[in-house]
Amino acid sequence: MSLLVIGHRNPDTDAICSAIGYAAFLRASKNEDAQAACCGELNVRTSWVLKQAGLEPPKLVLDVRPTAASIARKEVVTARPDETLLAVNRRLLEHEFRSIPVVDEEGCLLGMPSLADIAQLLMPPTQADDANHRRVRTSLHNMVEVLEAVRAGTAEASRQVEELILTIAGSSRETTKARATQFDPRKVVLIVGDRPEIHELAIESGVRCLVITGGFQLDEKLEFIAHEKKIGVILSKHDTATTAQLIRFSRPVGEALSHEFLSFGTKTLVKEILPAVATSHQPLFPVIDETTHQLAGVFSKSDLIDVPRTKLVLVDHNEFAQAVTGADEAEILEVIDHHRLSGNLRTKEPIRFINEPVGSTSTIVALMYRMRGLVPDRATALCLCAGLISDTLHLTSPTTTNTDKDILSWLSGVAGIDRDQFVKDFFAAGSMLRESTPAAAIESDRKEFEENGWRISISQIEELGLDEFWKREEDLLAALEAVRDKRGLHFSCLMVTDISEHNSVLLVTGNQRVIDGIEYPEMRPHLHHMPGVVSRKKQLFPYLGRVLSKIAAP
Repeated sequence: MSLLVIGHRNPDTDAICSAIGYAAFLRASKNEDAQAACCGELNVRTSWVLKQAGLEPPKLVLDVRPTAASIARKEVVTARPDETLLAVNRRLLEHEFRSIPVVDEEGCLLGMPSLADIAQLLMPPTQADDANHRRVRTSLHNMVEVLEAVRAGTAEASRQVEELILTIAGSSRETTKARATQFDPRKVVLIVGDRPEIHELAIESGVRCLVITGGFQLDEKLEFIAHEKKIGVILSKHDTATTAQLIRFSRPVGEALSHEFLSFGTKTLVKEILPAVATSHQPLFPVIDETTHQLAGVFSKSDLIDVPRTKLVLVDHNEFAQAVTGADEAEILEVIDHHRLSGNLRTKEPIRFINEPVGSTSTIVALMYRMRGLVPDRATALCLCAGLISDTLHLTSPTTTNTDKDILSWLSGVAGIDRDQFVKDFFAAGSMLRESTPAAAIESDRKEFEENGWRISISQIEELGLDEFWKREEDLLAALEAVRDKRGLHFSCLMVTDISEHNSVLLVTGNQRVIDGIEYPEMRPHLHHMPGVVSRKKQLFPYLGRVLSKIAAP
């Protein structure tokens, strides 16, 4: 299973590019099978960066909770419905299985017979008459197969499954005739050894099939008559008792399947599986692909004892509230971040936790390359440049450090870019407000926080000018209110930053006490002007934290 390097939900450029960069670093420095992933759609500028770098978008992973698919054994021994009980039983014993999936030609599951089920099928029915004890549903072809017959007489061994009645000729000719005539001769399978007079009687009576045991032959004249009357003739090398028993094993397994068994879709969560299988006596549980309806794998109760967990490295965040769904059930190996410590992130084992007060996570990743004496390839260097430029607004944000400046100069040379032109093209690559729906724009870079009992959400969008914001202000406010209602938040806001002027406007909705506590100039209801404010991490969030600390929790 690959190690996933993944940023926060609603990923910005730094979250995506630092994940790409650190996955490449792990592959280069530790030969790790590391893969960059993301848990949200890429914004327009990030997509532009990947196109410039010639890279595919990271793998989209929205949930890392263990599922039926993650515990299922994919290499599965199966059976076909036309196979005999004998063949299926032998396969179970050969592989020491207690159950086996029976699938059709498309790979769709038909049943899950177990050793116990097959044994029960071979038991005579209780409170049944003599005819029911003798009945067996099979075909002449299956009988030939289980008996390993040298030949099937002069008539072709039919594959058609029929309801047949087994009769063993162990008495006199007269007694055998009396017993055989109790039933429809076209359903009778007469089993007999080296007794020519019974062979003749069977063919005269027009039985469905004559089975001669002990390796004995049929007279040529009788064989000709049998052919004319379309009577099946099977020559068994086994004795009569063994032959009779094997014929019962010739029943096709598809004729004996029960549809009463537990199965699970590939996306079923393990925590939902556990109570379902706890009291089940079923030895094996099939996993079904919800799209194709085909068998995707199987698992047993023992597979639930130590469920494999997804291995994660979290970049650009350090709390479960912002992490991919199921991160709390995953195996977190490292955290690489540049934000404040918060939330309830806990791990079962000690991990590497790197948190540096620099302008971007991409800066930290680049530092790790330099510390190991490694140089990223051009595509990776270009991505790290973009992550750093995005998070520091090209070194103009108050979060910028001298380390960021040094690293960006180094990365620009490795990437071989004209930095000024790259910055201009990057910020001009697309307007989130112009090219996305209001809901998508709000979610493009949104983070949730909890402070002093208040649950709040802060979204940020960076634009070259505020023209698009003025056009869509009302729609954005409605989308912001919808997010607050859906997520059960007390307060939600959107900071739209004018990159060219290094100012922002703040659109707000929610608890009126919080709104009244904001001291920035109010342009109109729900909208504040924030001169000189461009950083959510360094400016807006700390400010809101101070506002919330003065207001009693809701």
